[in-house]
Amino acid sequence: MGLNLEYINGQTPIDEDEKEGLLIPSVTTRSELDEFEQLNIDEANQWLLAKKFTIKKVLTEDFVKELHKRMLGNVWKWAGQFRTTDKNIGSDKYRIGIDLKMLLDDCKYWIENKTFSEDEIAVRFSHRIVKIHYFANGNGRHSRMMGDILIEKCFGKEPFSWGSKNLTEISKTRSEYITALRLADEGSYSALIKFARQ
Repeated sequence: MGLNLEYINGQTPIDEDEKEGLLIPSVTTRSELDEFEQLNIDEANQWLLAKKFTIKKVLTEDFVKELHKRMLGNVWKWAGQFRTTDKNIGSDKYRIGIDLKMLLDDCKYWIENKTFSEDEIAVRFSHRIVKIHYFANGNGRHSRMMGDILIEKCFGKEPFSWGSKNLTEISKTRSEYITALRLADEGSYSALIKFARQ
């Protein structure tokens, strides 16, 4: 039967060849896929709880990829690998590695020079990751987890709440999140920082 997905505002469609990377053949709907992905993400959260991280370790391409693989590696064969197709949003597939290097360098600079508050650094980092859209799927969840790792594990502050709701389903909270992301796209981060802490 195959994987038949419906998409909501802000979700990036998975290409047919990317769907072939699904490791659980019995999954055919969005709700089934969400359930298996969440189970895998819960495992990644357990892994994170037991670890200590430094800024030096987190702000690397290897860590960005490893986290994605831990989040979705039981569900997708290509988890932890940069996408090889262009999407309706995000960087051109050939620029992904370059754009990540620039982001990692920018974030290190922000931290070393205290350019922004710690909350703003973590939110800006999270926003830039999701804007580049490194992976075929899971970019929003991955970007928020990266933000949480920076704020909690590296800066020693409370993790973000990100609206305290499921952001993969249609809801008022998801609409607020998408609006805050679009404002951040234009350079205004206050709504996204507020959302991350509400």
